[in-house]
Amino acid sequence: EEYLEDYNSVNTITMPLVMFLDACEHCSRMCRVLNQPAGNVLLLGVGGSGRQSLARLSAHMNESECFQIEVAKGYKMTEFKEDVKKCLMKCGVEDKVQMFLFCDTQIVQEDFVEAINNVLNSGDVPNLYANEDFESISTSCRQLCTQLGMQPTKNNLFSAYLVRVKKNVHVVLADRKSVV
Repeated sequence: EEYLEDYNSVNTITMPLVMFLDACEHCSRMCRVLNQPAGNVLLLGVGGSGRQSLARLSAHMNESECFQIEVAKGYKMTEFKEDVKKCLMKCGVEDKVQMFLFCDTQIVQEDFVEAINNVLNSGDVPNLYANEDFESISTSCRQLCTQLGMQPTKNNLFSAYLVRVKKNVHVVLADRKSVV
């Protein structure tokens, strides 16, 4: 409840949650998984059960940022890739821990799921970065590449970047299960 009070004092949109035992246990589990490198979570529950709210609270408890896309009219794969790139660049270039919260209601195109699958598997989405992005990746990962004992070639710099992305990005998929 202290973390919830802290979250509500810091964020403009407050969450009026009731922290009953099951909610506390779910939060604890999510925190444990999100503390692990490459720790990702699948949340299933009926609509309005608090999946997204508990995920946001868990990210706050782990002192990481919660990144979520905003689907608007005309939101297609191009916009989705730009949003994913923003999140991955924060993880890889800025070395910040990000929780990428993705809900089933945000799947406008099937390709979105394939892109999330690529992030889960390799930390990368094909054809995501422009030449300017590679420059900032090279600059930020040069020291990491040296620490890993690799020559700072273009491929090694990008590999070091992907290591950092995999360590820092945590995908949380929130899906509604249908009640039969």
